[in-house]
Amino acid sequence: MQKGGAVYIMTNKHHTVFYTGVTSDLYSRVIEHRTKAYPKSFTARYNIEKLIYFEPFHSIEEAIMREKQIKKYRREKKLLLVEAINPEWKDLFDEL
Repeated sequence: MQKGGAVYIMTNKHHTVFYTGVTSDLYSRVIEHRTKAYPKSFTARYNIEKLIYFEPFHSIEEAIMREKQIKKYRREKKLLLVEAINPEWKDLFDEL
């Protein structure tokens, strides 16, 4: 049985830094970012705590392929991706 996954984009309070990641448990992963479970990580150093985009997938392999695609995008294309589903840039954590 394959386990699903999700690709997600998070940002800091001022929307100056983006982090794109992939996980099989989005809720727990976002909590790890918010609580700075890994203090030396990129997300902890840049105070990335706001979930602004996510895409669920039936398999983790699909999510990984999509993450690699999104990571190649320029900032402008990531902005368009986020604004297509989240034009107000609200924190989507409560929707999980």
